Amino acid sequence: MKKLVIVESPSKSKTIGKYLGKDYTVVSSKGHIRDLAIRGKDGLGVDIENDFTPVYEISKDKKDTVKDLRAQAAKASSVYLATDPDREGEAISWHLAQELGLDENTADRVTFHEITKNAVIEAFDNPRRIDMDLVHSQETRRILDRIIGFKLSKLLNNKIKSKSAGRVQSVALKLIVEREKEIEAFVPQEYWTIDALFKKDKKEFSASLAKVDGEKAELHSEEEAMAVYNRCTGPFTVSDIRTAKRKRDPRPPFITSTLQQEASTKLSFSAKRTMSVAQHLYEGIDIGSGQEGLITYMRTDSTRLSDVFIRDARNRITEEYGKEYLGYYRVRNDEGAQDAHEAIRPTNLSNTPEKIREYLTSEQYRLYKMIYARALSSLMASAQYDATTAVLSQNGCEFNAQGSVLVFDGYLKVYGEYDSGKDVILPLLETGEVLEAKELKANQHFTEPPARYTEARLIKVLEEDGIGRPSTYAMIIDTIQQRGYVTLEKATEKSRTKVFRPTMQGVLTTEKLDDYFSDIINVDYTAAMEVKLDSIAEGEAQEVSVLRDFYSRFEPLLEKAYEGMEKIQPEKTGEVCPECGGDLVYRTGRYGKFISCSNFPKCRYTSQIGTPEKEKPEPAGKTCPRCGSELLKRKSRYGTYFLGCSAFPKCNYMESLNGEEIVPKKKTARTPRRTGRKAA
Repeated sequence: MKKLVIVESPSKSKTIGKYLGKDYTVVSSKGHIRDLAIRGKDGLGVDIENDFTPVYEISKDKKDTVKDLRAQAAKASSVYLATDPDREGEAISWHLAQELGLDENTADRVTFHEITKNAVIEAFDNPRRIDMDLVHSQETRRILDRIIGFKLSKLLNNKIKSKSAGRVQSVALKLIVEREKEIEAFVPQEYWTIDALFKKDKKEFSASLAKVDGEKAELHSEEEAMAVYNRCTGPFTVSDIRTAKRKRDPRPPFITSTLQQEASTKLSFSAKRTMSVAQHLYEGIDIGSGQEGLITYMRTDSTRLSDVFIRDARNRITEEYGKEYLGYYRVRNDEGAQDAHEAIRPTNLSNTPEKIREYLTSEQYRLYKMIYARALSSLMASAQYDATTAVLSQNGCEFNAQGSVLVFDGYLKVYGEYDSGKDVILPLLETGEVLEAKELKANQHFTEPPARYTEARLIKVLEEDGIGRPSTYAMIIDTIQQRGYVTLEKATEKSRTKVFRPTMQGVLTTEKLDDYFSDIINVDYTAAMEVKLDSIAEGEAQEVSVLRDFYSRFEPLLEKAYEGMEKIQPEKTGEVCPECGGDLVYRTGRYGKFISCSNFPKCRYTSQIGTPEKEKPEPAGKTCPRCGSELLKRKSRYGTYFLGCSAFPKCNYMESLNGEEIVPKKKTARTPRRTGRKAA
């Protein structure tokens, strides 16, 4: 009898199966197998009055999967649960144990943070019991999100026709809306600068006004600027030269949030795309010698590196670049970081990006190359600069010229491609030297409003404020766009940078939540809740206590909102219904905006507004198990989503969003219609 191993992802099962050998059968649960039910009071799947007891049911698209897993578990000599090494993975293992009738006290849980032979074998040599503290933390989060998601979404849909609200998504939306209001309220302030251009030894350099009569230069009008400008018409004297050695330390290896930020700014990847590509690199890619996991687990908020990686990296740095390039190990974990995982790093430094490039897609190569460079460079020496500041004076006005020269590249030897710093070289200057300004300019400026959020900036703020967890950022950003609350568009016509702008519905949603739920839909409360969830995970807080505390605050606010929030009536078109004479109004449905009778449901007249634009397929970050082509997320004619092979019609493979293969029903041949008279 073989030993059964259950993982989450089908693609991961191949890699792990190769390492474990013929005595093991590795299968996939294809993610969660069950969730909170949608029946009972308010369809919550949570018995609020009975200590928030959850009611679970197997997901419809997982019934066959569970049936198959039960059959295989019954035949196996032992069962190992090898789902992802995080709270979500721990919960999936617990749900599997429940449905397969496994003993929770049996040491059948194995975790590994990289899918390499050594890591997998070591994990199976050291199985443990399911960590119920982690399970309770995930369960609490799910119950909180279900209560808020169902009850708040129902309220907003009924009152203002907003599609949904969420404990974290609504706070992210609030940040975007508040930033837009700051921009609208911003009053520009005029200020002026004066710049001088000099030339020596055939080299031009610029200097900017820094002080006037010993005080910091602050010019608020053209009149003030011209008064100073007129004092600077003669020759300038080099009154001071200051030099200093400066260094720039390498940045720590990637965690989930910094990977998403850097991939956004350097590679133009969305957070969702980054996580999808990283998932492939983690689960394993055939690099000529079979499937191999190329990076460690990509959902982490710790910058810790293993002793083995540090040793291998130091050896590689010494051999490739020399001892002078060796730095030291720095760990910069923020307070509250979960240190169970390492930072995101390559699993094997011998797999250099160039060596395995032919086996990777363009996106996989670019992301892997950046992860590789960041991890290796984090253990290298600091970059060193010679910084020079020359002060050029004229009639009580001091201009500063700044120069900076890289004298030792250090970690930039590896990470320089992703660094925007450039040398600014000044000519050789001496104190007392006199120079004529080749050009003198007074420039008018106006203060700029705060910048709108890019994906990278929003993720950084969410992380700094302790909102959500790094693994949820991509989903949050995707959700607020899908709900029609924000758009992601170019900052300016010529810019490549995209920024978030709230829609009218997004602003309305935030304003109504501010009116009635400001006590819980805010940065501080949401961050405090994350701390409580961490406390549950560490066994320091009780699930029921946290839920009771939340609900005692939430329920009165909800009742007040139902009583006080004004219901927004649909906008009238100015025309009457051709069927009943009632007013026609605009409504929004699954396929966008349409026209309907105000007397619905008594009158069901509807009409379209133009032709709705067909939704384009988008990459799903998965490959077709049948032919190896990329899978695309597509929308069916019924409004549901599925994954289909990009090689269609040559390959007609399809699967649900949960990874379940969709087998098209075979068409039965019709009986030919008889024509003509029946024979006598």
